[in-house]
Amino acid sequence: MGKLTQAHIRAALAKPGRHHDGDGLILFVGSAGQASWVARVQHDGNRREFGLGSLRAVMLGEARKKAALVKAALVAGRDPHLALKPPKEMTRTFREAALGFLDAKTADAKISDAKRKQNLSQLKTYAFPALGKLQVQSIDADAIAACLRPIWTGKPETARKVRSLIIRTLRFARPDGALFIGTLGPAVADRLPAQPKRGNFEAMPYADLPSFMSRLADKGGIGALALRAAILTAARSGEVRGATWGELDLDAAVWTIPAERMKARRPHRVPLSPAALDLFRHALSIKRTGTDLIFPAASGKVLSDMTLTKVLRDMEAPCTVHGFRSTFRDWAAEQTNHPGEVAEAALAHTVPKAVEAAYRRTDFFDKRRDLMAAWATFATGDGGADIVPINANMGR
Repeated sequence: MGKLTQAHIRAALAKPGRHHDGDGLILFVGSAGQASWVARVQHDGNRREFGLGSLRAVMLGEARKKAALVKAALVAGRDPHLALKPPKEMTRTFREAALGFLDAKTADAKISDAKRKQNLSQLKTYAFPALGKLQVQSIDADAIAACLRPIWTGKPETARKVRSLIIRTLRFARPDGALFIGTLGPAVADRLPAQPKRGNFEAMPYADLPSFMSRLADKGGIGALALRAAILTAARSGEVRGATWGELDLDAAVWTIPAERMKARRPHRVPLSPAALDLFRHALSIKRTGTDLIFPAASGKVLSDMTLTKVLRDMEAPCTVHGFRSTFRDWAAEQTNHPGEVAEAALAHTVPKAVEAAYRRTDFFDKRRDLMAAWATFATGDGGADIVPINANMGR
């Protein structure tokens, strides 16, 4: 509590000089009875004073708040003047700033339209309810931590993405964004519990895949169809969910994913096995009008990543969607004699430096076509064609 009261202030007006409230707040009274507030702050061995306004314009309670803002800004390494006289950008609501941030990113060719829509959906669901109406200047580590706490341990990956979007929005919206964020990130982390440790994506043993695929083929719904496509092509969930008919060449049996939708930001050609072709032709037979997406949601927009996960949960499959890529990699390593770099190219992974020069000359497309045909044959349980165990040639 401060030392000054309204009675003290009235009496002080007849006593020129300095009247201390505490915590660096001082009321200066002049000889003519004029009075103004000053915040005196000691920081890094230096004493600085900041005018907070006249007594006529600033009441005691507001003066205390302003003095606290000055002190907090200095401790955080920010300019106290921005705290005292925030520019227009600082008075925008977080929702307004976030929408402005996403609009600014529309010029970034590296970010796909689907990714922007996903970011907006995450902000609307997890950030706007708690932060949307707050001014940018009033959002601190406590507010962000409170926003994230309900999903921090239950949905750790989503929580990390939302935290990143919040912090990037503030960095974009605040004039002192770069400096502010340097202290904000660690401060938010200090206020949240440890998240569950992240391990590798849980994969289904490849020996269990044929029976699972048989059950999956009997399951209706666009989510199940998209999951089968992801397994047969060894593609990432987002690559499948965002796939469009313009990327497919069914006559050439090739799916070409543009660079902006790839993690490595390079276009990726996927050779389609006969089983994958049959699946995409079936999708074409039920093609929905009004959208170019191959696997659209009921709204016509991109499927949620949880749609495929729900299919696995409904089937009580103890694995993740992304884990099927590991299933494919394990199968290729243990059940075929295809070189490792071919399997890595099928996964659109950055290849080891030892084969980097060769990768620049080729994407192993023809070899990958053989590999993906063998994978589909194995996964659908149609026999063992083209599958040659590594050990089969040993000793020859």
